[in-house]
Amino acid sequence: MSDYLQTLFSLKGKVAVVIGGTGELCGAMAEGLAAAGAEVVLVGRNAEKAAPRLERIRSSGGKGYFAAAEATDKSQLEALLASVLARSGRVDIVVNGAGINAATPYLDIPEEEFDRIFRVNVKSVFLGCQVFGRYLVERGQGGSIISLGSMSGIVPLSRVFSYSASKAAVHNLTKNLAREWAPRGVRVNTLIPGFFPAEQNRKVLSADRVAAILGHTPMKRMGEARELVGATIFLASDAASGFVTGSELVVDGGYHAMTI
Repeated sequence: MSDYLQTLFSLKGKVAVVIGGTGELCGAMAEGLAAAGAEVVLVGRNAEKAAPRLERIRSSGGKGYFAAAEATDKSQLEALLASVLARSGRVDIVVNGAGINAATPYLDIPEEEFDRIFRVNVKSVFLGCQVFGRYLVERGQGGSIISLGSMSGIVPLSRVFSYSASKAAVHNLTKNLAREWAPRGVRVNTLIPGFFPAEQNRKVLSADRVAAILGHTPMKRMGEARELVGATIFLASDAASGFVTGSELVVDGGYHAMTI
């Protein structure tokens, strides 16, 4: 790789906090950030789930560690920030990737399920941006916040009413914060996967559902987690530092471009 490209996309010396980094999609994104030179902090509730991912990162020459935190608890996120600053000295990149899903018929959705989905999918992003965004804004050296959106936040999907609404809220919040913090050099963008098999959605991917998805996807397949890495590195790196904020970067095999 040329020196120019290395400079453009390198994350050497950066620290990336990946909330939800013990999951499949954000875990792959974290591996990519580490491969680009960042020290990554995998944030979750289960150290055992992080162990295989950290082993791959370290065996490839990358740097990373696990930090326990509940993404919907502000005090825990504040403690997380303090611990990362004490250990790593800085935070430059934040990925908001905590999320859950459910496929309950609309008229049968209990309030508890709706509240739980919004608490995890929206409140975690709200608090993650509030805690780490405050640090980045006050530090005055810029930074990149990447929130994980969803195709359902653009085009409402049947069977996942609460999830679709929650992701639409994430997209809206991201754009609003991008506008707010652009003068301070803090970029806020949404990375929007199409259909990627992951722990949170396997229970809703029945055979007929998969057939319908593939029929609407020009590339005729599901995405693989590693295919989010390039977009993640772009949004986190100097390649996007000049003018990329408030964007919705879609990685979906052409799903959202399909009509009939």
